[in-house]
Amino acid sequence: MSFKPSPARVLPARLPEARWRPGLDVPPFHSEIFASSAEASGAGLALALARDALAGAAEDHTRHVLWVQDRNAIQRGGRPCLAGLPSDWRRRLIHVAAATPEDALFALEEGLKCRDLACVIGEIAGNPRALNFTASRRLSLTAERHGVRLWLVRLDAEPDLSSARMRWQARAAPSPPSRWNAAAPGTATWHAELFRARAHAPGEWMLSDDDGTLRLHSELAECAAAAPDSVHLARPTFGRSLAARARA
Repeated sequence: MSFKPSPARVLPARLPEARWRPGLDVPPFHSEIFASSAEASGAGLALALARDALAGAAEDHTRHVLWVQDRNAIQRGGRPCLAGLPSDWRRRLIHVAAATPEDALFALEEGLKCRDLACVIGEIAGNPRALNFTASRRLSLTAERHGVRLWLVRLDAEPDLSSARMRWQARAAPSPPSRWNAAAPGTATWHAELFRARAHAPGEWMLSDDDGTLRLHSELAECAAAAPDSVHLARPTFGRSLAARARA
């Protein structure tokens, strides 16, 4: 009795991973951003990513935002400045100054359990022993279980084992010229490298926060090029005013 070999099983080809861009889809519930404490790139990018993720949810414009820092992070980078926050966030921010990384992790996990929060932002400096893979896994599971997103900024830290679904490396980049005043500071810009993500391929982008909207640097340049020149917006009038001419 002879047996015929079974035909080889054809496995479906793996679909290419989508390239990330602002507003592409719903972000994961747990993200990490590695940045230097010498600049505010980590907190700035975390804030921009959070606003980009919450832009489409109407109820998130009224819910509070929890911002947790451990003492080392506060000493290196300072506390959030209310005047520098977007106007719609200034009265919604709840700030927690934790004495130790352990206290910060506890506050982050408790915040993720509160569905009345729009999101949670955390800042922890260095690579404390308390922030191991087990603690990271607890944060991921808690965020996914309760539906509250976390952006954890790792100041002056080395990328270690983590269960964060998306991991960024951020640093400051030159800002484009101001649209209306060449002597004024331009829009905040970051060089952002996505080095780990489940749904996206790794990549690098120049990102800018254009009046609360996260944009690719190329898109911002196109908007600036299309804007009218401020020098030619006003022109002198001769004789009667325009209002007087309209009445004539």
